[in-house]
Amino acid sequence: MTAPKTILVVDDAALVRVYYRSILEGAGFRVVEALNGLEALETLLAVGVDLLIVDINMPQMDGLTFLRTLREKVGPMASIPALMTSTESAPADFAAARAAGANYYLLKPVEREQLVEFARMLCGVSS
Repeated sequence: MTAPKTILVVDDAALVRVYYRSILEGAGFRVVEALNGLEALETLLAVGVDLLIVDINMPQMDGLTFLRTLREKVGPMASIPALMTSTESAPADFAAARAAGANYYLLKPVEREQLVEFARMLCGVSS
């Protein structure tokens, strides 16, 4: 049996982290959490992850800055797939997420099925 894929959820809202954790662990993933981009960078130094789920608006380091910083690095961390989530729905928000290095952008509230589908796809896990 293979180890479950690990997903780092980066969001300052505890309720969102609990919601994502419940869904993703129920689908067989391992979940680790960070409250903002700075904490996420520290977490990545300690834990190998297969997918990032990142909010845009967070204190200390927002999601866009976090992804840009990560994508500028050399090595395997720079290529971890990233799913950006936000309540921001303007075309400029989608473009900014893509420019920062997000693979996909989902609007909050994220549907349970949609979250699992994208997590499986980006982690290469069959359903």
